[in-house]
Amino acid sequence: MLQIIIQGRGGQGAQTAGSLLTMAFFAQGREVQSFASYGGARRGTPVSSFIRVDDRPIRVRCDIERADAILCFDASLLEGRLLAAAGPDTVIVVNSAHPPEHFARALPGHRVVPVDGLAMAKRHGLGRIVNSVLLGALARAIGAPPLDVLERVLFEQAPARKEDNAAACETGYRSADARLLGSAA
Repeated sequence: MLQIIIQGRGGQGAQTAGSLLTMAFFAQGREVQSFASYGGARRGTPVSSFIRVDDRPIRVRCDIERADAILCFDASLLEGRLLAAAGPDTVIVVNSAHPPEHFARALPGHRVVPVDGLAMAKRHGLGRIVNSVLLGALARAIGAPPLDVLERVLFEQAPARKEDNAAACETGYRSADARLLGSAA
């Protein structure tokens, strides 16, 4: 079973990203469980989306204690409870302009893939809306869902600017690919 935590702040699109990712896995024919935690339920407060994916029915109904992947919309949230859910094999994709070396020093023992989602989103005319970029980066980092499935879901379900969101998703995917291939060298 694949377990994913998406962490952001209210208004950043983390909940929308969780919904889109859930739809992409479902479109792939996988069993999916998705739930959210809104904290203070206002703009700027931490919000979380939790996703489980499997090929068999998912019967567990508790919080995710050990994530296989974490998608973090704001690097300042990489602390405490969120990092407690990250084991040595957890892939952490974070929206940040910092290079990988910064996270190697700041979070030793964690596999962090930084992606400058803000710069990429702006390049695609999406302003500060980074969820499509980050979804592409996460898909590459964990090897699922396939990029074409994720892009199709964005075309069908993105609230606006469908083509721009799909292009931003591919840009995020390619950025994570470059980061991952660079760390393998």
